[in-house]
Amino acid sequence: MAFPKVTGFTVKDIRFPTSLEAHGSDAMHTDPDYSCAYVIIHTEDLKLSGHGLTFTCGNGTNIVVAAINGLLRVVKHLDWSLQQIFGEFGDFWRKITSDSQMRWLGPEKGVMHLATGALINAYWDLWAKIEGKPLWQLLADMSPEKLVSTIDWRYMSDMLTKEEAIEMLKERQSLKERRIEDLKTKGYPVYITSAGWLGYSDDKIRELCQGALSKGFTRFKVKVGKSVSEDLRRCKIIREEIGDDRLLMTDCNQVWEVQEAVEWMKQLAEVKPLWIEEPTSPDDILGHAYIAEQLKPYGIGVATGEMCQNRVMFKQFLKAGGMQFCQIDSCRLGGVNENIAVMLMAEKLNIPVCPHAGGVGLCEMVMHLSMFYYCSITKSMDNRFTEFADHLHEHFVDPVVVKDGHYQLPTVPGYSTEMTEKALKNWEYPCGHEWQKLFAAGTFKPEY
Repeated sequence: MAFPKVTGFTVKDIRFPTSLEAHGSDAMHTDPDYSCAYVIIHTEDLKLSGHGLTFTCGNGTNIVVAAINGLLRVVKHLDWSLQQIFGEFGDFWRKITSDSQMRWLGPEKGVMHLATGALINAYWDLWAKIEGKPLWQLLADMSPEKLVSTIDWRYMSDMLTKEEAIEMLKERQSLKERRIEDLKTKGYPVYITSAGWLGYSDDKIRELCQGALSKGFTRFKVKVGKSVSEDLRRCKIIREEIGDDRLLMTDCNQVWEVQEAVEWMKQLAEVKPLWIEEPTSPDDILGHAYIAEQLKPYGIGVATGEMCQNRVMFKQFLKAGGMQFCQIDSCRLGGVNENIAVMLMAEKLNIPVCPHAGGVGLCEMVMHLSMFYYCSITKSMDNRFTEFADHLHEHFVDPVVVKDGHYQLPTVPGYSTEMTEKALKNWEYPCGHEWQKLFAAGTFKPEY
C-alpha cells in the first residue's frame, strides 16, 4: 500500500462554554469548560488528513498546545515516513516519549502525555483512513504479532510479556466474527453520566433519568462528594427513578481522604452502588487498595483510571488490588498504543475495562476502543460497559450513535476524531466567532 507524504501539522485550542449550564460539574471540577487540544496531520492528498485530540477543562489548553508543538519538533527531526511509522509504531511511540530533553518534562505523565495522546491519536485516525476502515476494525483485523508490535513494552514485563499478549490475542481469535455480528445487531453497552452532574437541580435529575430510561439506558452514574446527607438524598432520587434492578455507580472525583472515602461510602451503601470512582488522589495506589479492601464487605468496588498517568501506574493499580474496574482514557494515556497495553494487562487479571468518556470527543474515541476490546481481548462481558455523556457530539463529522443503551458500531473510516469545519471556526479559542460573541457580551473574559 502506498502511503502519502505528510506536508504539515496544525494545532488548535478548541473550547466550549459548558460551565454556563453546569455540564460536567463534579465535586472537584465545579465549572469545567469542556475543551481539547486538537491536532491535524496534513498530507499531499488534500482529501486525506489525520485528526487527533486530548481532552481538557478550559484554562490551560494553550499549555497542551505548546507541548504538542514541542513534540512536533521531535517528529520533524526524526523525519520518518508514514510507512516507517506504521511499520514500527511501538518504536516511534518510544522515540516520541523518550526524547532525551523533552522527556524531562514528564516522563510519560501530565501535560506532555496529554500532548502525546493528541498527536498519536491523529496518527491512528490517519492510518485507519488510509486503510479505509474504522479504527476498531483496523485493530481487530491486525494479526496478534502486528498488534503487539505497536506497543512500547518497556516497564511491563513483570506483569505481562509480549509473548503472553500474543498468546492471549490468539486465544480470542475464535470469538471475533461472532462478536462483530453482535456489535452490528446490538452495539456495545454503555452507562450514562449526564443525568447526574453535581450542579444539576433535583427536577433536572429526575427529568434526565426519565428521559434516559425512555431511551433504553439501564446503567447510571451520579456525582457525589458534596456532603453525605446531600449525596444520599440525591442518590435516593435517582434510585426512585431508575428502580432497584438497574445499576447505579458513584463518582467523587478525588475529593476525599482515604479513611474519609471508606466512611462516606459505608453511609451510601444503602443505595447499592456498584462502585465508587476516584475516591481519593488518582496517584494513591495503596490508598485505593485500602479503600477497596474496606468496602468489599459492602459489595462496593473501586473504579479509577481516567487520570491514571501511564501504563506503569495502571500496572501497579491492577497488581495491588487498587481497582476492580479499570477505566482507561483515550487521551490521558499516550493514545491507542498505550490503551491497548492496559487493556491486555487488565484482561490477564480478569478485571473489567470500563472506559472513561464524556468530555470532548472521548465518547467518539472510546467506542472504537471498547468494540476492539470486545472483538479481540476480553473473554467475559460481565460488568463491562463504557461511559456515555450526551454533550458536544454535534461538533464531530462522525458522532457517536447510541440506541437502546448501546453504542452503535461506527462504519466510517478513521477514529471518529474529526471535528466539523464549522466547529473549528466557531470555537477555536480565543479567536472563534462564538467566543468573540461571549467576550463582547461580558459572559467570559479571555484567558490570553
